[in-house]
Amino acid sequence: MFFKKENTSENKTNGLYVSVSELIEQKKYLPYIKRRHNHITSDKVGDIRSAFKGRGMELEEVRAYGFGDDVRDIDWRVTARKNDTYTKVFSEEKDREVYVILDLSPYMLFGTKKELKSVAAAKLAALLGWQSLTNKDRFGLILCTGKETKVFKPQSNQKNLMAIFNAISEASLDAIQSAKEDTSNVNITESLQLLRFAIKSHATLFILSDFKYITALKALVALTKRCQIYCIDIYDVIEEVPPQSGEYSAEYNGEKLVFDSSPETFKRAYYYYFADKRKNMENFCKRFGCHYLNIRTDRPLYKQLKIL
Repeated sequence: MFFKKENTSENKTNGLYVSVSELIEQKKYLPYIKRRHNHITSDKVGDIRSAFKGRGMELEEVRAYGFGDDVRDIDWRVTARKNDTYTKVFSEEKDREVYVILDLSPYMLFGTKKELKSVAAAKLAALLGWQSLTNKDRFGLILCTGKETKVFKPQSNQKNLMAIFNAISEASLDAIQSAKEDTSNVNITESLQLLRFAIKSHATLFILSDFKYITALKALVALTKRCQIYCIDIYDVIEEVPPQSGEYSAEYNGEKLVFDSSPETFKRAYYYYFADKRKNMENFCKRFGCHYLNIRTDRPLYKQLKIL
């Protein structure tokens, strides 16, 4: 598959949607991630651990349990015999499947600085795709647009990655053009339920969304026992920090509202609304053994990927 090289002057999307060349450009940030996390690069037959590889199937050793070890790997027979806690260590699994659920539904079309949440999420998906390809992992994508769900099966080749980038770019632009459509029933539940039947055991799953519908994550519970899950919460600075004091007008579904952000009670309620949402996400992930990370759209994305 071939793609026409895009003109730089035509490639300025102003953060409203994402172009194919912008997704390809994310590859240049891989060296920065590697310098910060020198354990992430790994080949199928290499001996360097990767954060993408995770828990393998072959037992490598049994050693004393340490802080941060997964309690599910405790060897209870050895623990009982030696009267101390021991854990199983599994060898790294090769040729791993990496899935990304990319939420490009209308609720992600929000942003006050640099770019929309949908654009930041798309760029993160591209960065994860490039990282998977570098690791020789098989990379797949579940693209949720709010109108349909597109599935790209995991493959370890650049042709598949470019096809994914093309689909992301088209969906990103289409989301802007159809932004006024009804979004009352849009969420990522369908995509999560679809993965329950498509994903294999011991895969790595990244969910890029603002998690407006936290209840949709219940569909993840069945997957937590089979794969490693990362919930990456994309947010805009104005969701975390109240607007400056003054009167503002807002409109939603044809209804207009004027509010004053000056009172301390307003600022406190505004702050805690977002903080409670984030806390609920953290509690869910902690309860079911998922990893949680929040990403702010106006900051360099690659610098915030602490999980890699």
